Amino acid sequence: MILELHLIQNFAPSNLNRSDTGAPKDCTFGGVRRARISSQCFKRAMRTYFRDKFEKPENLAERSTRLIENIAQRLVAKGREEEQARKAVLAALTCIGLKASKKDTAKTEYLLFMGRDELERIASACDEHLDELAKDKPSDDAKKAVKKALMELMNEGKAADLGLFGRMLADLPERNRDAASQVAHAISTHKVGLEFDFFTAVDDLRPEDTAGSDHLGTVEFNSACFYRYANVNIDKLRENLQKDEELTKATVAAYIRAAVEALPTGKQNSFATHEKPSLVFAVVRDSGMMSLANAFEKPVFDPKGGLVDESIKRLAEHYASVTGVYGDNAVSRVFITTGDGDKAAALGENADSFDNLLDRTMSAIFNGKEG
Repeated sequence: MILELHLIQNFAPSNLNRSDTGAPKDCTFGGVRRARISSQCFKRAMRTYFRDKFEKPENLAERSTRLIENIAQRLVAKGREEEQARKAVLAALTCIGLKASKKDTAKTEYLLFMGRDELERIASACDEHLDELAKDKPSDDAKKAVKKALMELMNEGKAADLGLFGRMLADLPERNRDAASQVAHAISTHKVGLEFDFFTAVDDLRPEDTAGSDHLGTVEFNSACFYRYANVNIDKLRENLQKDEELTKATVAAYIRAAVEALPTGKQNSFATHEKPSLVFAVVRDSGMMSLANAFEKPVFDPKGGLVDESIKRLAEHYASVTGVYGDNAVSRVFITTGDGDKAAALGENADSFDNLLDRTMSAIFNGKEG
């Protein structure tokens, strides 16, 4: 079972996702420049949404280079001495090939993505073997016992965000987890150009007879109507969450909400870009995935002005065209729009409200499904 989300979202002047030069990210598509927001940027926003809103916070993960300290503090909470705890955690992680950074031994070499329950289990294993692990040279038997324990427990986690987005452990590939979700780079449905905001700042305490500004600068920005696409392999997610059906349902519902509500944070204090999607199109299908990005291979242009309604119309026409040729195995197709609903009619049934769209999509995925 596959869930697909297609969104049309129009942003006022903004710089939500910038490159190393400070300019909004872009790309070439259909032979013209398009605004772009990277998939990593939206996934970060969605993970942050999960941390704030998910109803089962114990079933989330931490993504950090600072997990040595995180686990050590769990041992301190169990009554262990702080320095011994850090030493034991470092030794334990080294046993499974996860080493500390050469520049800072309080951090790991790279970001680790681990479920909170995994971290608690690691802390318990370290606590059990702490006396041996805290030695300058732990015995081989102790290292083997710790390695066995950690390898077993690291395959038992049930973290919603980890199950969705997966993880790669370069030094521990057998504990990698394939992502259940895919998120595309968002691209503008139309051609864009880069614009510049020239600004000045004035010193509040300058003498009254002083003229001019105390700081000059520019900020690059654009304004664009984006097509966004994401999907979730429900069966893979269920597998990643140890076939916990209630957690799978809660994760899918939160994912849909996050896809619609979560926004990147880039330059938000300067632009306050908090626009809701103009279209959310949810498709549940038995198998296969289908992005509709090619609806905008020819950039949208409406001589009467406006981009949203024309983008929605183009998306609906492309969906009808593609499914007319290749067939459509969708078991559910519902949408909501703040634009012209008639232009989206070919997509499926208008759910009228987000709550209805969510309920109908969840029902299509899980009714009659067994864990």
